[in-house]
Amino acid sequence: MERLRRKDAESGVQERSLTDAQRAAIAEARNLCEARIAERKILHQSALATMLDPAERAQREEELRRDIEQLESDRDSKISRIRAGTAAD
Repeated sequence: MERLRRKDAESGVQERSLTDAQRAAIAEARNLCEARIAERKILHQSALATMLDPAERAQREEELRRDIEQLESDRDSKISRIRAGTAAD
């Protein structure tokens, strides 16, 4: 860790601490993402319970995977904006 800090210092990268408001906003973004993923998984399980066709089930699995990836990507970009100090909803 110290080696990385020295490397950052040599390349001119400044270390900034997060404010309490930024920490709270990041926690909120993470919690919201977790809740949306949990909701999506519940809806997915409910939909699978009524499906018998393996091809349709595979399609729904792929949709769930894409939805989760999109939610996580949105969360990560929001956290990046918060860290940069340009958080806009």
